[in-house]
Amino acid sequence: MFIFGIFHFMNASAMAGMVPLPGGVFWVYLTGAGFILAAISIVIRKYDQLACLLLGIMLLIFALAIHLGGAIDGDQNSTTQFLKDVALAGGAFAYGLLASPSDEL
Repeated sequence: MFIFGIFHFMNASAMAGMVPLPGGVFWVYLTGAGFILAAISIVIRKYDQLACLLLGIMLLIFALAIHLGGAIDGDQNSTTQFLKDVALAGGAFAYGLLASPSDEL
C-alpha cells in the first residue's frame, strides 16, 4: 500500500483525470495519503484493523466508481484494475475483520 501512496503523489496530475469528482488532484493526494497512512498503521500495528477496514472501503469505491464502467464495456485494463482493487479490498477486509489485536506477525 505504501508504494501505491507514493505513486499517487508522483503521478497526481495523470491520475486526476480518472477521478469522477471535482478537484481531481486533491482527491488523488488524499487517497495517496490514505494508502501511506494505512501502510504505516499496519506495520506499526496501531489501529491496523480500523485502517484495513477503511482501506477496503476505499478500494471498493475505486473499483466501483473508476474501473467498473470500463470493465463492463470490455476494456481489459479496466477489468484488470477492477479485479485488483476488489482482491486487495478483500484482503484488507479479511485482515481488518479476522485479525485479533494480540496476533503476532
